[in-house]
Amino acid sequence: MANNSSANPAAPMNKQGKWAYTWHMMKVNKGCYGLLAPFMILFIIFTVIPVVMSLPMGFTNFNMIQTPKWVGFSNFYTLFLNDDVFLIAIRNTLIFAIFTGPFSYVLSFFIAWLINEMHPFLKTFFTFVFYAPSMTTSVYVTWQLILSGDSYGYLNAIMMDIGLFNAPKQFLTDTNYILPVVIIVQLWISMGAGFLAIRAGFQNIDKSMYEAGAIEGIKNRWQELFTITIPSMGPQLLFAAVMQISSSFTVGAVGQMLVGLPSTDYAAHTIMNHATDYGSIRYEMGYASAICFVLFAAMLLANKGVNWLLGKYLD
Repeated sequence: MANNSSANPAAPMNKQGKWAYTWHMMKVNKGCYGLLAPFMILFIIFTVIPVVMSLPMGFTNFNMIQTPKWVGFSNFYTLFLNDDVFLIAIRNTLIFAIFTGPFSYVLSFFIAWLINEMHPFLKTFFTFVFYAPSMTTSVYVTWQLILSGDSYGYLNAIMMDIGLFNAPKQFLTDTNYILPVVIIVQLWISMGAGFLAIRAGFQNIDKSMYEAGAIEGIKNRWQELFTITIPSMGPQLLFAAVMQISSSFTVGAVGQMLVGLPSTDYAAHTIMNHATDYGSIRYEMGYASAICFVLFAAMLLANKGVNWLLGKYLD
């Protein structure tokens, strides 16, 4: 009897048949794979290979000059039991993850929802307005001008003019202000790829579903949101959540650009800053790899949690 698995891909196939079908589809779509090849080559060389190399490197003492020396779990022992700055970095990273993760995710969804109700021209304009801060480094210069610790800083000047401040506040060096300031700036630039994915998700919803919902008894926009809109945007919501988790756990550039590395009393020091300190400044690559390994494990667990929460919208 002839094997009809190639004619019906949904039919059960053995392992050899699956490989044959996969190879056949690759040949059919060779043009698409050709277009993907430049990105995939660079991605493998500069992302996949370094990540794979860093995992065993975390168990070594490596200073980039001498041959790596195997030290077992010594780096991890030092991290959790003898490195007080790392414990501060864990606390700060969790604070960042809480405020710039779920809050920014909900904020991105809410703003995208409001923009979706606007005129087409206004949709384009406000999408650009909210996305632009995430793709430019000049945002740090702008915030440094606003938060400058002298009377020429915009915020200090305004507050002193209206009588709320008697003297300039040191927003970028005072430990009472550093962490809130960095969180606010991170929220400001967090409308990136996840925000665009949610915007695209709103555009792809079949309008007839809302008409069917009205016939079924949906009476207001809030009911539409939870019964039609959100269930119809499962892939976009999951992608945005993964991107938001990645950015919230790897936050570090904002604090480094605004308050320096290290910040005053390590007030805005994150795990990513700690890895940068040991990897790019001290060149203790084994210890830095151990830090990145811990960060990778935390992100993996968080992504598993998000997949569990949002997986029902992918069915």
